[in-house]
Amino acid sequence: QVQLVESGGGLVQAGGSLRLSCAASGRTLRNYAMGWFRQAPGKEREFVACILWSGVATHADSVKGRFTISRDNAKNTVYLQMSSLKPEDTAVYYCAVGTTYTVVASMYDFWGQGTQVTVSS
Repeated sequence: QVQLVESGGGLVQAGGSLRLSCAASGRTLRNYAMGWFRQAPGKEREFVACILWSGVATHADSVKGRFTISRDNAKNTVYLQMSSLKPEDTAVYYCAVGTTYTVVASMYDFWGQGTQVTVSS
């Protein structure tokens, strides 16, 4: 089992920045991909970014150039630095861990409880 705890969400004005953190415990994540997804009210869960142990990362087109995923392997923690935030970025953001490097949410095995990000216009 892997436990994931997200933090860093909050209310920010459009154009502002936030950094989300997700701390993992339960096992070493050397062979696992870590990802961020988000879900807005009435919408399906959406891929944001994912990253391998090596640092290889993929970002969704909607956040490319504004969001950056990173991970600290020594701390078993993944981050999502979000800049130039827009009202449409408002959602609950979830951290996920899985053995497959993929943008598909259902392929991830473990999920955090989510953290709310609200961007006001």
